[in-house]
Amino acid sequence: MKKTAVLLCGMILLMSNAFAGGILTNTNQSAQFARMLSRNASIDLDAVYFNPAGLTQLENGFYFGLQNQSITQTKTITSEFPLMYDKYVGDVKAPVFPTAFAVYKLDKWAFSAGFGPNGGGGSAKYDKGLPSFERQIARIVPALSGLSALGYPVADYAVDISFEGTSVFWGIQLGATYKINDVLSVYGGARYLPSVNTYNGSIANIKIGPVGALQNAQTYMTGAATTATVKSQATAAGAASLQPLVAGGAGAMTIAQVQGAGLISAAQRAQIEGGLQQLGLSAAQIGGISIAAAQSTYSTASATLAATAGALTAKIPGLADKSLDTKQTGAGITPIIGFDIHLDKLNVGLKYEHQTTLVLTNTTKVDGTGLFPDGGQSNSDIPAIIAGGADYQVSDKLKVSGSFSLFLDKNVTWGKNVYLQDRTIDKNFVELALGLEYKLTDKFAVSAGYLNSNTGVSEQYQSDFSYSNDSYTTGLGFQWNMNSRLVLDAGMMLTTYKDDTKSFTEAAPFGTYKETYGKDTFTLAFGIGYKIF
Repeated sequence: MKKTAVLLCGMILLMSNAFAGGILTNTNQSAQFARMLSRNASIDLDAVYFNPAGLTQLENGFYFGLQNQSITQTKTITSEFPLMYDKYVGDVKAPVFPTAFAVYKLDKWAFSAGFGPNGGGGSAKYDKGLPSFERQIARIVPALSGLSALGYPVADYAVDISFEGTSVFWGIQLGATYKINDVLSVYGGARYLPSVNTYNGSIANIKIGPVGALQNAQTYMTGAATTATVKSQATAAGAASLQPLVAGGAGAMTIAQVQGAGLISAAQRAQIEGGLQQLGLSAAQIGGISIAAAQSTYSTASATLAATAGALTAKIPGLADKSLDTKQTGAGITPIIGFDIHLDKLNVGLKYEHQTTLVLTNTTKVDGTGLFPDGGQSNSDIPAIIAGGADYQVSDKLKVSGSFSLFLDKNVTWGKNVYLQDRTIDKNFVELALGLEYKLTDKFAVSAGYLNSNTGVSEQYQSDFSYSNDSYTTGLGFQWNMNSRLVLDAGMMLTTYKDDTKSFTEAAPFGTYKETYGKDTFTLAFGIGYKIF
């Protein structure tokens, strides 16, 4: 089925669309991460996020850093729905993705603060909409195929869909690190997560009808319902007109026999036969039908047409324009603990982020979808994270780094997807990373890294609104110590996701079909770190 109007759909559902990290969490929090990908044992300024227990290895002083990443992502969804097989491409953009770090180090203590988008950020636009939007309209076509008998054929459709919004979970982190001895340091802190989602959208200008002659859907359905009502009344009248013949004992006679007996005129016979013909009976059937059977045919048709008129009338409001204007707000707190072990050339960092309870409350002005009732609440809990890493200084010039992150998704209730299926988790999300850094000079180093991510979602979890795929990421970049106080980092990374497929089974005429989900992400990052004193 070819659409005759372009669907426009822009959306930011990025509370479940992290750029790097687990299903919900952004772990791409620095330019150093972009250039190396393994930072869980960092002892640089970005350790505020990745390894806060390692901050006591900084020299005494006050440090401040500012980072930004420019992120683009292409999301591709291919639907094999029989009536609308198509490819839906979304362009996600986050030109400003800022993070900031600050540390005050004094002897055995380091006090730190961090800020950044812990989840969400960016915008997405789909020029052809999304399958879950379009399917709602595409299903109308076969469901209304029977309207041809009323003179209202439905063979095509058109609709304009717009949906846009914002979603960001800001992370404001505070904590303190204490150096127990030359080997072990510990950290305790918390991250406050004020979260805001906004959604504005509409479904408008739904049209149906024959190919090349579409009309306003509500007007078209009203006409069909009116025609069905008129025909129902006419067939009821036809059944009533035959009642005297049935009551008089002529119910078993054919129409011709009744006329031959002088009980009806030729004009009355033509009227009865014409009505039956309009109901789909053949000439042979009409010739052999009895008066009682003809009356029953009229009565059945009248009841069917009345039911059709009622069903069509009930559908008319659902074809009206719909709009949405809502905001969701909430906040949560994530307790964080960390440990750092330093042994000569080896540094090991460990961090545990507790699960975050996050409830979002709707403030809704308009909701034609019924999805966001004013005052309604929904859970968007953030899973706990176990993260660790090790840096090994192979030589004065070469450092090798390894990291892992385990997102405890199975402990979180994710709710339902757009298809009203439970978003279940088969196993926890795991990331493994390897990074290399090589000093070309005392002030300039280059780096590269590789990160492999394995999601644990079930097929049932996936939807065109939110899907999680296995991926691999490569990154490279440099660090330039411009002077004793100022450091510049720059990096880029490319993430390639493995396509994932979801199967659907529906009643005829749709049957079994599939959707395929894919995406790719490119990130360009810059950061500066400055030691104020």
